Amino acid sequence: MDFSAGVSIAAVVLVVLVVVTLGIGINIVPQGHVYTVERFGKYHRSLESGLGLIAPYIERIGRRVNVMEQVIDVPSQEAFTRDNAGVRIDAVVFYQVLDAARASYEVSNLEVAVMTLTMTNIRTVVGSMDLDQLLSHRDEINERLLRVMDAAASPWGVKMTRIEIKDIVPPADLAGAMARQMKAEREKRASVLEAEGHRQAEILRAEGRKQSAILEAEGRKEAAFRDAEARERGAEAEAQATRLVSEAIAQGDLAAANFLVAEKYVEAIKAIATAPNQRVVVVPIEAAALAGTLGGIAEITRSVFGEGAQARKSGGLPPNVGGGTR
Repeated sequence: MDFSAGVSIAAVVLVVLVVVTLGIGINIVPQGHVYTVERFGKYHRSLESGLGLIAPYIERIGRRVNVMEQVIDVPSQEAFTRDNAGVRIDAVVFYQVLDAARASYEVSNLEVAVMTLTMTNIRTVVGSMDLDQLLSHRDEINERLLRVMDAAASPWGVKMTRIEIKDIVPPADLAGAMARQMKAEREKRASVLEAEGHRQAEILRAEGRKQSAILEAEGRKEAAFRDAEARERGAEAEAQATRLVSEAIAQGDLAAANFLVAEKYVEAIKAIATAPNQRVVVVPIEAAALAGTLGGIAEITRSVFGEGAQARKSGGLPPNVGGGTR
């Protein structure tokens, strides 16, 4: 009876031992994680996601490493620029473990190491830049931090994927000075643009005056040309009339000469009467002589266009010449 009880206990112990052994040897690795396997306390290999088997009592699971991309919110910290301006900076870091063994055994606390490395490098980068450059070149700061951090974290088997500066807060007095500076700069730009607008307007007005003067000069030139042409035509007509009168006189017809003199006489009297610089016209001739002159003009007209017209036509002479003085 005692032997049977002892066998039963041994069987139970064996079953328990087998179950424990299987529990130790079989491991389920979740997606996005890598388990390191240590043999007698030394790193031996890594288990990828899925079903993983280890040798019980000889090997054990060392570290459970998350190989997904992770983010660390870097606490706000004070830093001084190259021109001794104190600023408060907030940042965020994204990283991913590429080598689980090195991330487990090359650094004791990966997250603390990454955070400390980020904070020290932020101070270094900020100290190498002026305040204006720091506020206006945030992309350059992110790039420089990422390059330095990636090189520093490479021995840990970690890839720094992204570093972002969330906020840069200057002191209140500097913020006020910067606001006044920005306002002055914008007012300066507004003044420059306004002056440029006035300048362009003056240039356009000057161009308009220039074009107007050119067109006006062109108009005067054209008008002078037309006046000269009209005077030339008038001179040609006058010369033609004088030539005809001269021919008529040469042929013995004095009526044409009398008509021409009478016409000039009447035109002179008209010019004197319509002169704008006087209202009263004093004619230094006798009224009987003026009447006689007008009568002579009438006689000449009858002689030219009336009674002697048929005789001149039959004699082959022009209508306005021929005949004699009466």
